[in-house]
Amino acid sequence: MNYEFSNPDKLMVGTRGAVGARLFLLQVREGRRLIIVKTEKQQLSAVAEWMAAAIRELGRPGHLHEDLALEPEYEPDFVAGDITVALDHDAQAIILTISSADEEDVLKVTLTKEWAGALAIAITQLVEAGRPPCPLCHLPLDPQGHDCPRTNGNSAPIR
Repeated sequence: MNYEFSNPDKLMVGTRGAVGARLFLLQVREGRRLIIVKTEKQQLSAVAEWMAAAIRELGRPGHLHEDLALEPEYEPDFVAGDITVALDHDAQAIILTISSADEEDVLKVTLTKEWAGALAIAITQLVEAGRPPCPLCHLPLDPQGHDCPRTNGNSAPIR
């Protein structure tokens, strides 16, 4: 199924669950339509980087939207597979396209610079709120440490 949002009322990003076992969600609302996509942390992190690069190319946004918290209803409509970010220079917009992992669903969202900027900031804050990286291998550290590949499976130092 194809979902297209040309003028979303709200974008939301957040997680459910405990750190280390979080479910990352992106919600898009336009009118009464709400689409929820389950993503990976790394996918969202890449989206934030791409959005920041796109905004640099389009120019500084105006006032950024502030409330990007998830709405209570959060069952995902699909799981993200491929994600692309494209520029529409004529419309001064950024186009976010997310295909489902099984390639049956596609979400296409046209964003203003303001929505893209707010989304990039919210994603960055969300990702940084997770587990700190191991100083040796950069994989996420659990509170009790982890088996670090750089130490041949021995426990890495805990921060």
